[in-house]
Amino acid sequence: MKKMMISGVTALALLTGGIVGFGGVGSSVEAAQGTTKFKDVPATHWASAAINSAVEQGYFKGYADGTFKPSSPVTKAEMASILGRLSDQPNATTQEKNNFTDIPEWAKSGVSTAIAKGFINPSNYKGKLDAQGALQRGEMATWLTQGLTVVDPEYKQALSDVTNTVVPAKEYFTGTLANAQKNAVAVALGTGLMSVANDKTFGVDRTTTRAEVAVLIARYAAVSKTKPANFQGLNELRAVGLTGTNLNIIAPKYQVISESNYPYDYSKVTGDFSKIRNQEIVTKTNYADLKVRNWIVVNPYVTDADRSIYYPVFVDEKDRLVRGAYYSFVEFDLEIKNTMNQLQGGSLINSPTINPLKSPNSEAIFSYSAPRISNLLGAKGVFNVKNPIYWAEGLLHFDKELNPEVLLTLKNGTVFRVRPN
Repeated sequence: MKKMMISGVTALALLTGGIVGFGGVGSSVEAAQGTTKFKDVPATHWASAAINSAVEQGYFKGYADGTFKPSSPVTKAEMASILGRLSDQPNATTQEKNNFTDIPEWAKSGVSTAIAKGFINPSNYKGKLDAQGALQRGEMATWLTQGLTVVDPEYKQALSDVTNTVVPAKEYFTGTLANAQKNAVAVALGTGLMSVANDKTFGVDRTTTRAEVAVLIARYAAVSKTKPANFQGLNELRAVGLTGTNLNIIAPKYQVISESNYPYDYSKVTGDFSKIRNQEIVTKTNYADLKVRNWIVVNPYVTDADRSIYYPVFVDEKDRLVRGAYYSFVEFDLEIKNTMNQLQGGSLINSPTINPLKSPNSEAIFSYSAPRISNLLGAKGVFNVKNPIYWAEGLLHFDKELNPEVLLTLKNGTVFRVRPN
């Protein structure tokens, strides 16, 4: 897999809480550092190199008083004009007309060009762009990912593939991420084009600043030159969207068991988790009907670009495992028949991997507000809702002494059975 290098700009942003994610800002930014000076953009500013580059390339201008105003919001008209200047961006095959009625004269050409390049789809609006309004991050994600689909049709497929994915942003877990922006946010995160803030929110309603736009211009240029398949995070998001798990991306050694002496109809044995997702699973006890919505696997032994995009959602840096196990995080969907306590819930499936007994206790999962068992229990550990949906933690083993097989049987007879080769 192609490795994505993290630039000094991104490294500094990671430390200072600026807009973070994919670096690769490129030599033009590095060369520009120190060539343009603004009294409100010191060399220590997290976006100074990107700002200098953006000014040098003509995307921005400073103010007469010698300032750049990096924290000032960018309007939609301003951003459209900037995107229209991206010379490497091809025109969309299908051209839409600029039918907006609220574009100031100075921005009409830029908005029309941004439309022609595929960043803005007028059919998503009702005749008005709110051109003088500040551009919010959710809309920014939509514009940029729409632009990527013009560069490479595979990005269009990616936007479709992530429809049912787990988005690594707090708004997803709290149910406040609108469906209309979910796919764009997922692709923006999966490519590293955009990222969550220190509070783990993507911030779809937050305005976009001049400093952030300067960084995003450089990131977009780098991402648009990269094939979607070269982004592991995007591959994971697409896999989870299509199948319900990232197993084949993070742990490809786990494959369907091919032996033919299985005691069931082997034609019903599968390694395709999409056939298991959201289907009723045969349980060991009869306290509840059980389904699995999503299954996320995290390898805790790798760093940087090799890490799962879900690592920061579930795992803390200090967490360590033994004997080569990976983390297994499962989103369960239960229908309790009468009453059930936590231990009885844990008895539904006898598997160290697909294990509904307990939720992770990492600081990370609290930060992202992912639903946990403790949020659903009342007195004496009894579930206080009939339909609890929560994330639980198990272990994916490779050590043959620890029973690494993962076995689930559906009530319709389908069997999911995988183990490491």
